[in-house]
Amino acid sequence: MKNWFVLWSICILASLALTGCGPRKNTLYLYNWADYVSPELIEQFEKENDCRVVYDTYDSNEALLAKLEAGAKGYDLIVPSHYILTTLIKSDLIAKLDHSKLDMLDHIDPKILPILPDPACEYSIPYTLSYTGIGYNNEVVKDFQPSWRMFNRDDLQRRATLLDDKREVIGAALITAGLNPNSTDPKDLAVAKNIILAWKKNVSKFENEQYKNGIASKEFFLVMGYSGDLMQVIEDNPHVSFAIPQEGALMSCDLFVIPKTANNPDLAYKFINFLYDPINTARNIEYIYYLCPNKDAYELLDEEILNNPGIFIEDSVFQKSSFTKDQGENEEILNKLWGEIKAGE
Repeated sequence: MKNWFVLWSICILASLALTGCGPRKNTLYLYNWADYVSPELIEQFEKENDCRVVYDTYDSNEALLAKLEAGAKGYDLIVPSHYILTTLIKSDLIAKLDHSKLDMLDHIDPKILPILPDPACEYSIPYTLSYTGIGYNNEVVKDFQPSWRMFNRDDLQRRATLLDDKREVIGAALITAGLNPNSTDPKDLAVAKNIILAWKKNVSKFENEQYKNGIASKEFFLVMGYSGDLMQVIEDNPHVSFAIPQEGALMSCDLFVIPKTANNPDLAYKFINFLYDPINTARNIEYIYYLCPNKDAYELLDEEILNNPGIFIEDSVFQKSSFTKDQGENEEILNKLWGEIKAGE
């Protein structure tokens, strides 16, 4: 009997050790871009909901899509850009949203919804708007002009970067030529290719993350980048400035969507509602420097944010800017062109 009790005690202790000496905490698995939610808000959400948030990151929509298509499971909330939403729906990778669990729908800016691919929010909730523009070292780059043609400047050779994103770079070249940034017409793309190859002579690399550190450290003098990323850099680096080109820019909207394989969709709904609380939205905007289209949060923002042209862009520039679109069957045309550009052909 004594030996049985000792054996039973050992089993209980082992069981407790394996389970962390208690019940597992409710967990939200978030798959998102880096530095894209205020850490203080995540901590607050964890405390208010007695849970933890596991934050995994990716650096491109293509990487996100490839991982999901390969069968990755376990994420409760993901944040893709608008142009791959249709692909996610067609591939049956994301769930229709239950609006009865979303108490934030009335906060969404009605001016934004009509230009999104899912205006009824059947599958997605808009998280942030961003604009692709130019960051530059205002101490070194003389006679700066807010134009994509700055990448033709030979005096900046090898001290510039372009995004490693075919839609963004090809779109910017098309805008520069006065063409539709979503065109897949061979004649238009031939024009864009020549423009990009001219830019490439002055570019050190195509990449999506290191340009932030590079422009801050003065390794790079001119970078193509996302508005929010560069606004964060400017906060601590007065030698960096940002401009949206006068020809227009490409816009993007990142979206909250819930994968069909989510283990904890209810916690995902709570997280969306939490971030759309106007007070929390305002705090988040002031941290990430991207605009969340929560109309009820605008009045809570600092004047510095409200007057920031990288967050609330001028109407004249907005009218000349466009969202990137899902190219469907024409995607391979862009892939081929992008491969040729990267190879320098």
